[in-house]
Amino acid sequence: MKLGLLTAPFADTPLGEVADWASSAGFEALEIACWPKSSGAPRRYAGTSHIDAASASASQAKEITAALAEENLSISGLGFYPNPLHPDAAHRDAVIDHLKKVIVLARHMGVPVVNTFCGGDAAKTIDANWQEALKVWPDIIAHARDNGVKLAFENCPMIFSYDEWPGGHNIAYSPYIWRRILEAWGGDVGMNFDPSHLVWQMIDQARFIREFGPYVLHVHAKDLMIDHDGLYERGILSAGMGWQVPRMPGLGDVDWNVIFSGLYRAGYDGPIIIEHEDRRFEGSDENVKRGFLLARDVLRPFVK
Repeated sequence: MKLGLLTAPFADTPLGEVADWASSAGFEALEIACWPKSSGAPRRYAGTSHIDAASASASQAKEITAALAEENLSISGLGFYPNPLHPDAAHRDAVIDHLKKVIVLARHMGVPVVNTFCGGDAAKTIDANWQEALKVWPDIIAHARDNGVKLAFENCPMIFSYDEWPGGHNIAYSPYIWRRILEAWGGDVGMNFDPSHLVWQMIDQARFIREFGPYVLHVHAKDLMIDHDGLYERGILSAGMGWQVPRMPGLGDVDWNVIFSGLYRAGYDGPIIIEHEDRRFEGSDENVKRGFLLARDVLRPFVK
């Protein structure tokens, strides 16, 4: 295993500077945020473009990989988390086009995994969304296969605000759909496993890893705390809003002993990438780094 971080929180810091700091802090891998270049305000925890997949040449891609290797950093995956099942056709086409460019970039960089979302239309049922996924994803998956890249869907429901209400923007969050994903595309698609999303859904963490651990291609280390006062106030039909609180590893309700025991037992020996979404460690690069260092010290005993 290697311990690393997702570069997304360093939106205004060049990748080289992120790498310098990560290496000096003892991290061993980076998941590189590859959203498209945009002049608009980025969504929180999204929108960071540390490599512009639309313009990076094959030679530039190889130079980036080599530069990170000089820092003793591997690349766990390229990260772009859009909604390929968005109900607006123009939006859907744009994000799928960029996702395909990220896949090509991964090939040029020698990176075997692109992390993303399956997507979802919040106004549709999960079964209706699945039927749409069966139409949309085969072409993207074939493109990834042709480029020698595997896709890893994160198990995140993507429901944090009312613009994602009521069904969320990613259907790949529960065993109900993951069995279908693996049956349909298991040779080409695996999981970017984030245990925090199991906590507020009340999905058994150990059982989930027992069933799906062999299909995990990448791991996000993020914690989550249930605010029980918020849960009392809003109830479970609020779908987590007002009571699911992302935290750095060690500060929430994820049982990291259970998680690592299950991952090792399943044979997972890949990257453990800290995903920073903790508001207590925001506001400046120094605060963000402090959060990453806290998580590093919590997780390091498990990552060997």
